[in-house]
Amino acid sequence: MTAHAPAAGESLHGVMAEYATPADVIAAAKTVRAAGWTKVDAYTPFPIEELNEALDLHHSKVPLVVLGGGLAGLVGGYAMQYWMSVVDYPLNIGGRPFHSWVAFIPPTFETTVLFAGISAVVGMIVLNGLPRPYHPVFNAPRFATASRDRYFLVLLAEDPRFDRAAAAKALRETGAVDVCEVPE
Repeated sequence: MTAHAPAAGESLHGVMAEYATPADVIAAAKTVRAAGWTKVDAYTPFPIEELNEALDLHHSKVPLVVLGGGLAGLVGGYAMQYWMSVVDYPLNIGGRPFHSWVAFIPPTFETTVLFAGISAVVGMIVLNGLPRPYHPVFNAPRFATASRDRYFLVLLAEDPRFDRAAAAKALRETGAVDVCEVPE
């Protein structure tokens, strides 16, 4: 392996491989996933849809968070108007009923959209683990090129079948330009 290996007692984030082209990293991702590796991450200078498919990254909890926020806004907005109009400060204006649900529709819609939007932003930030000013892959010696013209694949140490030697061998067999260990 190239680069520095973690010192004794230093935990390992994973084993990283560098690739020269998008096609190489996509093929490598498919190969390691087919070999049974489940905790795999990739870093590229631009989004690659085929890589998302190869790594099976289609599952997101953000839609459920947005649905929950929207439902909370719906119930909260309607309940607020009901409380104000019927319980807290009922006004008899022109003989209309205190619970005039038709008049409650526009504000209820607005609170639904507001809460859904806020929950989308907060949910995305929390589920992505942001803000995170530091990440272990920044320790990889050649990782600075990830934002320009290189593509990286990491077999994470949290994978149940992780073994340093086996991970490095699996990545070398995919045609990696460079393979290194990434300390935590």
